[in-house]
Amino acid sequence: MREPRSGYLKAATGESATSKALDRAADNYLRMRGDTTAVPQGKLTELMSAAKSKGSLTPEEIADILDTDELPVRCEVSISVGE
Repeated sequence: MREPRSGYLKAATGESATSKALDRAADNYLRMRGDTTAVPQGKLTELMSAAKSKGSLTPEEIADILDTDELPVRCEVSISVGE
């Protein structure tokens, strides 16, 4: 792996070792994609199925579906009017 990319991956995953960052990224990829023995239905399939059945999803619902241990996803909504 090229050095800048491994550095970016370590920063993005919060891991200090390249091997741990790669493991974390691979786990997240498998969980998102699915279609494997370990993860039959991925998070992206779950997201698309939920959108199809409901017609639309709120940002909070999307965050709940995509949230994983490897890559936590949270939604924060802030609304203000005027100054």
